Amino acid sequence: MNINNDPHPHVQCKYCSKDYRRAVPQRMQAHLDKCSELQNNTCSQSGLRKSGAWKHFIITDNHKSSHPRVKCKYCPKEYQRAVPARMQDHLDTKCPLAPSAAKLQYSKQNSNGNASENEQKSLEISLVKAIYSANMDHSFVDNPQVIEFFSQLQPSFRLPNKEEIKKLLDDTSQSRSLNNTHNPYNREQFEIETENNDNTMHNLGYQHGIGTEKNEIKTFELFKKAAEEGDVNSIFGLGYCYQNGIGTERNKTKAFELYREAAEQGHIDSMYNLGECYYYGIGIEKNKIEAFELYSKAAGKGHFNSVHNLGYCFQHGIGTEKNEAKAFELYSKAAEKGHLDSLHSLGYCYQHGIGTGKDDIKAFKLYQEAAEKGHINSIYDLGYCYQRGIGTDINVIKAFKLYRESTKKGHLDSLHNLGYCYQHGIGTEKNTIKAFDLYMEAAEKGHIISIYDLGYCYQHGIGVEKDETKAFKLYKEAAEKGHVNSIYDLGYCYQNGIGTEINEIKAFELYKEAAERDHKDSLHNLGYCFQHGIGTVKNEIKAFELFKKAAEKGNIDSIQQLGYCFQYGIGTKKNEIKAFEFYKEAAERGHIDSLHNLGYCFQHGIGTVKNEIEAFELFKKAAEKGNIDSIKELGYCYQIGIGIERNEIKASELYTSLSLTTEIGS
Repeated sequence: MNINNDPHPHVQCKYCSKDYRRAVPQRMQAHLDKCSELQNNTCSQSGLRKSGAWKHFIITDNHKSSHPRVKCKYCPKEYQRAVPARMQDHLDTKCPLAPSAAKLQYSKQNSNGNASENEQKSLEISLVKAIYSANMDHSFVDNPQVIEFFSQLQPSFRLPNKEEIKKLLDDTSQSRSLNNTHNPYNREQFEIETENNDNTMHNLGYQHGIGTEKNEIKTFELFKKAAEEGDVNSIFGLGYCYQNGIGTERNKTKAFELYREAAEQGHIDSMYNLGECYYYGIGIEKNKIEAFELYSKAAGKGHFNSVHNLGYCFQHGIGTEKNEAKAFELYSKAAEKGHLDSLHSLGYCYQHGIGTGKDDIKAFKLYQEAAEKGHINSIYDLGYCYQRGIGTDINVIKAFKLYRESTKKGHLDSLHNLGYCYQHGIGTEKNTIKAFDLYMEAAEKGHIISIYDLGYCYQHGIGVEKDETKAFKLYKEAAEKGHVNSIYDLGYCYQNGIGTEINEIKAFELYKEAAERDHKDSLHNLGYCFQHGIGTVKNEIKAFELFKKAAEKGNIDSIQQLGYCFQYGIGTKKNEIKAFEFYKEAAERGHIDSLHNLGYCFQHGIGTVKNEIEAFELFKKAAEKGNIDSIKELGYCYQIGIGIERNEIKASELYTSLSLTTEIGS
């Protein structure tokens, strides 16, 4: 056979007549390693092991084995199972003492992490064959989910756009005469042409049903066979199968070992997946430092998932010192290449001022860009921007629609927010039953905030019959998962006997736990406990300090309580002017008790000039909001004529309503 112009000719084994339609040296070597006829030909086997990578390794046991234990002649590296491709890779890239003559210096990937020109072309051809044989519309390659899938699966491969695919299809059609009404390029042809192709796209065809029927067991077998022959992409693919239970039982330890094996050979996707294993504890104990190192190594080779994850590590100080500016820089780098997670994270940085100046408009635009490409977290955050008016005008209808869209894609936060929209009538008609059902659905999937809101619904009878015992249990469940609002509400339940027996010591402890996390309502309630000796020893100075801290965080009850402390000298020196100022601030924010207290200050000239008309108006306003003390004071004003003409009938009506309110309350 003439092979002068063919880099991959048809070849046949000398010993067993095994045919390979396409010569691939690594595969040929692997075949020779296990060829039964060669095993029986000791002379030939011995001669073969004096060539290639074998001559640079020492066989340390069982010379008759096709894959004996071997040791490098130049360094201490040992392999339990000899695989020539792996041995050669060790000589080429890892052994510091290997002579130049031992190195083949081949590489499947460029140092920048992109597929080589030949590999890119080979992948494109396999993809086009699969598209044609499956009668698929070639425009699917521009679908955001497809783009995201390929970027996750094989980041080194640049997925062609629909115009490029169309051209390749046309070229293929012309060269194969595919325009005939009968399609000669069918599944059998796919099998024949890919039988001896070591390209991973063939295996992926079986995995995803591209160009053939989906067959996960076949996928696993093909990956396993090629991996045993030293194909690094298949070692990675085999690890992925073990990790996700594709065609085999899930085995995370094996997955980890295979990713490590491929990563040691410079396989970039395996470096990333190995980092994920260390980060999440998949098949190995969690090790955030090791994860950071692997992300860093893969990122340096242009792996954009790793660039993003490296940014995340810098943002949160995971496996390295916190560096928000570096995180922003890395997100920007990957976002410029269209990496969707990075577009989203960059938007988050602009929204919250992480590593850059705060810019809500830029945040909104980045969320919008990623959302248009199908990025689920960005669809959610875009909805949140419309709901709250972040970087755009408030549009609750758009917010509701976006939450609904991302909910359909399985986004739990969106499922919760959709429930919130139904509960409060945001962008849709109010429907508390629907809200309850959505909270229930999200809670059953482990969404902590939804567990809390479900408890709130049971406590207050929102969309369901009131059940304080269930509310207490749900608050407890969410609190045990660290949800700070639930810790606070659990404390409130213990303090007031809601769904459980009163236990002031537990209430105090829970308020303290949440207060240590700067929960403003818990800071206030902890202050109240110290002020009145609830669950702890009375300490008015501590109470005042806690009210002050909570007030600085915007807790209105604490602003009012600071006024009370200054008015009566509780935990601080008496200061009626400050008392008046704090009552006024809280009243302007709608605090009902402060409206009453401010009226009292005007009535008696406490911290301000006496003004009975203003006092009357404030008592009236607070009374209309149900403040009992103000109803009483308003009746007194009418009875005596304070700030208003005397009117004993109205005074009597107010006193009567007050007594009825008291009876109902009791």
